[in-house]
Amino acid sequence: MNIKKIDSSFSTTGQIQPEDLAAIKQAGFAGIICARPDGEDADQPPFSKIEQAARAAGLNAFHIPVAGPLGEGQIIRFEEASKQIDGPILGYCRSGARAGSLHAAANR
Repeated sequence: MNIKKIDSSFSTTGQIQPEDLAAIKQAGFAGIICARPDGEDADQPPFSKIEQAARAAGLNAFHIPVAGPLGEGQIIRFEEASKQIDGPILGYCRSGARAGSLHAAANR
């Protein structure tokens, strides 16, 4: 993982794997937000597998898929998810860009 800190409450990274969740928790994150739609790549694990591993590691997990321009509904869902995570959040997608865009749009 190549984690990029955006601010004290939010960081981004590219695609994570279920086995990464314990290390994400140990790095101090309280939850994850996935901005990647399921099935985008053949080798991408479905969000349900990531969510299961996140919950087992004690992390909140939310799926807000972004394909194309951000919509108001996605921004609202991001804001709501962020309020349910008590601590730093790791957002991810293929490269981290869409997760970062969600954070930026929600914090204008």
